[in-house]
Amino acid sequence: MEYRVKVNGERDKMRTPYYLIHENILDDGIKSLKEALGEYWPNAVVGYSFKTNSLPWILSHMKEQGFWAEVVSEDEYELAECLGYSHIIYNGPVKGKDSFLRACKAGHIVNLDSARELVWLREAAVEKEVHVGIRVNFDLEAMCPGEASEGEEGGRFGFSYENGSFQEALDELKRIPHVRLAGIHLHCSSKTRSLNIYRAIAQMACRIHRECGLKLDYIDVGGGFFGGLPDKPQYKDYFKVISEVLSEEFSPRDTCLIVEPGTSLVSAPIDYVTTVIDVKATNRNQFIVTDGSRIHVDPRMRKEHYFYHVHRANGSRQESEEHRQIISGFTCMEDDRLFCLEDEPLLACGDQIVYEKVGAYTMCLSPLFIEYFPAVYLKRGDETICVRERWTAHEYMQGTSNRSEG
Repeated sequence: MEYRVKVNGERDKMRTPYYLIHENILDDGIKSLKEALGEYWPNAVVGYSFKTNSLPWILSHMKEQGFWAEVVSEDEYELAECLGYSHIIYNGPVKGKDSFLRACKAGHIVNLDSARELVWLREAAVEKEVHVGIRVNFDLEAMCPGEASEGEEGGRFGFSYENGSFQEALDELKRIPHVRLAGIHLHCSSKTRSLNIYRAIAQMACRIHRECGLKLDYIDVGGGFFGGLPDKPQYKDYFKVISEVLSEEFSPRDTCLIVEPGTSLVSAPIDYVTTVIDVKATNRNQFIVTDGSRIHVDPRMRKEHYFYHVHRANGSRQESEEHRQIISGFTCMEDDRLFCLEDEPLLACGDQIVYEKVGAYTMCLSPLFIEYFPAVYLKRGDETICVRERWTAHEYMQGTSNRSEG
């Protein structure tokens, strides 16, 4: 669904809060990704991470770029089918049995993550050759001290290389008729997104290749890259490191590199636009109440700072500066506070605060709390196009019944 918004002063005409996708920024990031892969590992597949932002317009746009769907649940798998994806990468520990077997038989890339998936393969007694991958759980913290997301506790996904579970899974696959190992999946979550992480992933792939003597069609390094920040590593930096290490054991001619970006593609192009609806002074603070909320830009309530800019409805003001203004959201939670303006002119009703780089893990994680999903608009040249209407009680009630109707 798309419809065009025929307005001139967009910030004044479109009801806030809303998300705004800048198509030119999105496409610039896609272009950079493709160019970097073309330079350092031409035999590559990009699987767009559905979980990062599953807005149907974005998913369709990624498909048009030639990207595959990277999904981690039966719901996401079916969404990829509904959107017409012909190539799917199926990851994650909670695959549905039906979609798992369907994906295997359809020739999609399926990376095993749990023991039950081995059981499903054995019980299915497939008659034609099926190719699968295995997700490797390895001790990233030992290789990159202080950088792994879960630190000393370790990650929970895949089959452990260190304790022998990975080798046991390999041995089990060999016993299942018509099933062949085609690749390994080594995605790791990190605190730093540093080049060291991807060097370690590539080193692990080479180590497994040497020690296990595997013939692999693909190496899946996952996602987790920086994107849209000029002072951080760029795609070309990541893929240069990955290719330098992988080339010790693999060749682009024979082995496909799979990458699964999400945040690096969709974070930078998306803004969240809010309006000041009240200015409230107490004996302790000056509160600026907006019609937006922290739950729309930081659903896990973890961020310590935001990229943002302010549009003042009546231009610059010369009033005296307020020492401290606490920017707050619309919910009834006291911790729905986003940031403090320090030593700035007092904001007024009608002023707008625009949060930048909020496209990742926001739309798909925001709860239906007090207000429903905001509208999403697309900025394409001089046009502004609605790609998702604001939810109302009608959308919230769809597919349900109430007691009076029962």
